Amino acid sequence: MKYVHVKVILLLLVFSAGIFMGANHAGAASAKEIERDAKSALETLYLKSTAAKALGEKAKGILVFPRIVKGGFIVGGQYGEGALLKDGNTAGYYNTVQLSYGLQAGVQKYGYALFFMSDPAMDWLDKSDGWELGVGPTIVVVDIGAAGAATTTTLQSQIYAFFFSQKGLMAGLGLQGTKITKINK
Repeated sequence: MKYVHVKVILLLLVFSAGIFMGANHAGAASAKEIERDAKSALETLYLKSTAAKALGEKAKGILVFPRIVKGGFIVGGQYGEGALLKDGNTAGYYNTVQLSYGLQAGVQKYGYALFFMSDPAMDWLDKSDGWELGVGPTIVVVDIGAAGAATTTTLQSQIYAFFFSQKGLMAGLGLQGTKITKINK
């Protein structure tokens, strides 16, 4: 009986790894595609959230991941590529990766934007060789539904995260255990 459980877990690990390895190489976007999609996603976010737009006007940089795929069954992961925008121009390309284990099932697609509000927060991103969210500057996740009450005078953190374009069936969105790494495109 134990042998069957081990076999099922190994099969799930191989399946999950295969999904995300394939997405990493076969679905890799070009620099132009990432830049276009990041700018488009940010404009759409601005139309839905005045708080995001107000933060964007004051941000030192905005890291936008327009298309992230997350999925799993007990073992899961996510992958996406994005662009760092400074003054409307692309200043670099990054990927976001997360692996998880636990009670989970489903597939989901979404995007998120990180608004860097201070020079120290930007320095952290620029100097780190792969940045694990939750280690370093504090990130405040802003719920778009509740963001209407937020203003640039009430928002005082160094980094804000907005999720957008959520589609699919999978419980929970979060940034815990997510690693962001600069990539060459």
